[in-house]
Amino acid sequence: MIVGIDIGGSTTDAVVLDNGNVHVVTIEANDPIAAAAGALGKLVQTCGLSLSNVSCVAATGAGSRALDETLFGLPVVKVNEFDAIGIGGTSLAGKRRALVVSLGTGTAIVSVNPERIEHVSGTGLGGGTLRGLSRHMLGVSSLGTLEAMAERGDLSRVDLTVRDIAGGPIGDLPPGTTAANFGKITADATVEDKALAIMNLIVEVVSVLSIAAARACGQEDIVMTGKLTRIFRFMQKMKRLNFGYGRFIIPEHADYATAIGAARAAAQQPRI
Repeated sequence: MIVGIDIGGSTTDAVVLDNGNVHVVTIEANDPIAAAAGALGKLVQTCGLSLSNVSCVAATGAGSRALDETLFGLPVVKVNEFDAIGIGGTSLAGKRRALVVSLGTGTAIVSVNPERIEHVSGTGLGGGTLRGLSRHMLGVSSLGTLEAMAERGDLSRVDLTVRDIAGGPIGDLPPGTTAANFGKITADATVEDKALAIMNLIVEVVSVLSIAAARACGQEDIVMTGKLTRIFRFMQKMKRLNFGYGRFIIPEHADYATAIGAARAAAQQPRI
C-alpha cells in the first residue's frame, strides 16, 4: 500500500489507494514537514490504516523538497510534480492522452501522451488569486460564502462584452463574449456582482489558456484537476462555462489528482 502526499502552497493532500478504493484527507499547514506528517497521521487515524501496511510515501508538490528520506520510518519516494499531475489526471479520467490542468494556488498545464509527460503552460491565476481578491475586495474568505453571493450576481454590471462594444457579434464571437473582465464596473455593482466576476475572471482565463495549449499540443480532451475545479462546476451550474473546443472533463476525485498521481507513479517504480 502506497500513500501519496501532495504538499502544495496552501493545502496538503494525502491519499491511499486500497483495492480500487480511494481514501483522502486534506490539512492546512505552513511548514511542509509538519504538513506531510499531519496529513499522514490524519489519513492513518481517519481511515483506520496501519503504518505497517504502508510500503512507502510518495511525495510531490513544492513542499516535498523539504522531506527527508523517511517519514515516520517509511521510505519517501519523491515524484516530479508535473508527472504526478499528468498521471493523476489521465488515470482518473480513463485517458491515455489528454491535457491535464491542475488548478491549485496557481495553475499548471501538462500535456500527456503515452510516450511523454510535458509541462506546456500555466498561469499565476488560481486559488491564491481567488482568495486574495475575495478578501481584499469583499472581505470574504470562505469559498462557500463567495459562491452563495455569486449566485445572486449579475456580470452585466461588471464585465464588458462584445455586445457592449459592437452592438452584436464580431465574426465568430457571440455578443455575450467577455471583451474585458471588470471592464465595465461602476458604483452600481453589488458585492454579489463582484463575487461572480472574480470567479468568472479565473474560469475564463484558465479555460481560454487551456484551450490554446490543447490546440498547440494536438490534444482534444482537457482534464481539470485540483481544488479549484469546484468553481468550474459552479460556473457550469450557472451556465457560464461554454466553449466549443475539446471536452472539459472533471473526473471523480479531481481535487486529489496530484496526490493520486504521485502514488501511482511510485507504484510503477521497480523497487516498490
